[in-house]
Amino acid sequence: MNIVILAGGKSRRMGRDKLSLPLGASTLLERVVTRFEAEFDNVYLSVADPEKYADVPAHRVVDVLPGAGPLSGLHAALSQLGDVFLVAADLPYATPQAARRVIELCGEKEACIVMLPDGRLEPLFGFYRKTLLPRCEAAIHSGDYRMTEILHAADTRFIAPEELGDLWCEKLLLNLNYPEDYLEFLQT
Repeated sequence: MNIVILAGGKSRRMGRDKLSLPLGASTLLERVVTRFEAEFDNVYLSVADPEKYADVPAHRVVDVLPGAGPLSGLHAALSQLGDVFLVAADLPYATPQAARRVIELCGEKEACIVMLPDGRLEPLFGFYRKTLLPRCEAAIHSGDYRMTEILHAADTRFIAPEELGDLWCEKLLLNLNYPEDYLEFLQT
């Protein structure tokens, strides 16, 4: 399975490159890469600039149609790799075991992501089949970069957190967007 770690964000809300934030002897990005490489053979970084994070030893998937945020990363991954599991690099609690379970739960569907009890979706921790490539391309060309729109239009399996069993925890999909998120994470 191809794991694609989305590392192309601009970190505007953090005020600096959040993926380079130190976590002990490594960075946030290095931690996520290391965690997923321990469980999966094919781990890639999705980037707009192939030189970004050059010190992180991982294969790259470079945006083909840049400027559409995570949708550019998904588009490039599907076109270059086929079926992929996406994980945002700023999800420090995301685990490869939970990723594997989401993939298993997908069955024959085109995509599989978690739907939280309040109805929110986290498209940046989910499984996507290559059959979604035309939808991604059409969305980018139309200027509608919302991945949730693609998921609602596709044959998507929306799973409840309890379907992940003991792999679920409230923090699994918690991302680090603001300086206070990072400081709180350091204290856990």
